[in-house]
Amino acid sequence: MAADNPQAGQGRPLPKKESDLFKGVVKHYEVKQYKKAIKQSDSILKKFPNHGETLAMKGLTLNCMNKRDEAHALVKKGLMNDMRSHVCWHVYGLLHRSDRNYNEAIKAYKQALKIDPENLQILRDLSLLQVQMRDLKGFGITRHTLLSLKSNAKMNWISFALAKHLAGDLRGAVSVIDIYLGTLTDGSPELERGFESSELAMYRNSLLAEIPDNYQEALEHLDTIDKLVVDRHAWLMCRAK
Repeated sequence: MAADNPQAGQGRPLPKKESDLFKGVVKHYEVKQYKKAIKQSDSILKKFPNHGETLAMKGLTLNCMNKRDEAHALVKKGLMNDMRSHVCWHVYGLLHRSDRNYNEAIKAYKQALKIDPENLQILRDLSLLQVQMRDLKGFGITRHTLLSLKSNAKMNWISFALAKHLAGDLRGAVSVIDIYLGTLTDGSPELERGFESSELAMYRNSLLAEIPDNYQEALEHLDTIDKLVVDRHAWLMCRAK
């Protein structure tokens, strides 16, 4: 019966008691309280032995306890029981990442995102592996998705600018920074003299200087940010170049 076999990806969630236990499993895993995570997993599996997400999380936890073979078996079993669960696919990807099997991890993350396309954590995990594997086009697409979903986060703007930079689109990277600065209101810390605003201004200047035959614009920009920059030595070094 369906009630005896809850599977999140198939629209059959755990009862409240076990659902709360599962949240505890995730929490204990995140703070590296692995024994507590295993204990709560077992409490769920005692009643629902085929619950895919719990099997996957128990496997992921065991992997952190150096029980690799058992971990792989449980994660695969969990995934087979609930292949429509983004959690199971994400865990499968995390397991591959821990084995340094990065291409398979990327495939698993992408499968998870087909199910839950706006999951910020999976998108972040995917972007990290994409840049590590030098999939710069994919990295740019993923960072743009993150920016679209959470445009009020400064890191998403900077990361998208970096993606443009790595892909060789220097003007595009400058444009992303300018658009971000244009979203700020008067009095924002990012527009005042400070370490972070200084670093961003100097990064924008480095992009301008990297554009071929663009020294004049880069020099003029240095004059513009003169009062904003904290690291005077770096500012002088850029001007001397």
